Amino acid sequence: MKVLGISGSLREGSYNTAALRAAQELAPAGMTIDVVTLHGIPLFNADDERLHGYPPSVVDLRERLRAADAMLIATPEYNYSIPGVLKNALDWLSRGSDSPLDDKPAALLGAGGRFGTVRAQMHLRDTLLHNRVRIAAGPEVYIDRAREKFADGRLVDERARGQIRRLLVSLAGT
Repeated sequence: MKVLGISGSLREGSYNTAALRAAQELAPAGMTIDVVTLHGIPLFNADDERLHGYPPSVVDLRERLRAADAMLIATPEYNYSIPGVLKNALDWLSRGSDSPLDDKPAALLGAGGRFGTVRAQMHLRDTLLHNRVRIAAGPEVYIDRAREKFADGRLVDERARGQIRRLLVSLAGT
């Protein structure tokens, strides 16, 4: 099973990108995870899309998602919601009758502050409804107090690692 891991953070030392690297280590046999960040994705503009089509960075992201059997999205929480960069990428990915998001199996996780990314993941679920994305039932992975659970860019919290491992098994079953 090929999974595209999408980090909703642009930060160089992103805990969410690090969580996706942990998922690569924890993937069950037969699953590979390709991690992407959203650097270089321009702001969505329907006029630009109509006049020029998809920009090269968007074409690449759409093709990588289309080639994947499923996706794993790691989102931080900004102001009780998903980051604009992630919403923007989803806007580009959701376009057209051939959207690579349509009916795609997915799993969600996030690393953040005191409450992890509970609200962001709720909003993300709502956003993904538009394309009928099939979200794995669980476990729900909210890595709270992320600063305490990562060391040298690596997820060291065994509870969180176990949750990610179980989430990937659930994703494999969707």
